[in-house]
Amino acid sequence: MNSTVYIVDTSALMDWHDRFYPPDVFATLVDLFDELIGQDRLLSVELVREELGVIGSAGLQGWAKAKKAIFDPTKNHLATALAIEGAHPGLRDPRAQYDEADAYVIALAQLRDAVVVTAETPAAHKRKPKRSVYIPDVCAALGMACITNLGMMRREGWKL
Repeated sequence: MNSTVYIVDTSALMDWHDRFYPPDVFATLVDLFDELIGQDRLLSVELVREELGVIGSAGLQGWAKAKKAIFDPTKNHLATALAIEGAHPGLRDPRAQYDEADAYVIALAQLRDAVVVTAETPAAHKRKPKRSVYIPDVCAALGMACITNLGMMRREGWKL
């Protein structure tokens, strides 16, 4: 049995639920995500839940509220996240009006020896990046695995 733990970013949850794999079409994915959650293998951070409350669909907000236990409290990884932000200041969007979850997602993954799941792409893959580094850039610098939802599905051997 696969024992990989995944730490999901806001963008990955939005891609799954709101953009590319909506539950009304990909109902099986809800069960597969729930199975990972039941095995304590799909986690995120409190700031992701907060971001979803601002930018997620009503359906995704409802899902996040029902799955509140998967969102790890900020205090559990605050020091690690702040160290990541200090080492990679380009990760923060200078125009952000609230705390961003990116460093916290990476921090929790680092502390749990987990794989980061995000829809972000490295800065070098963007035409006009708004920041100098993104989650995949920081993960690469730290030697951490960083994949997309599709990458997670492949690792898990899911067939839909």
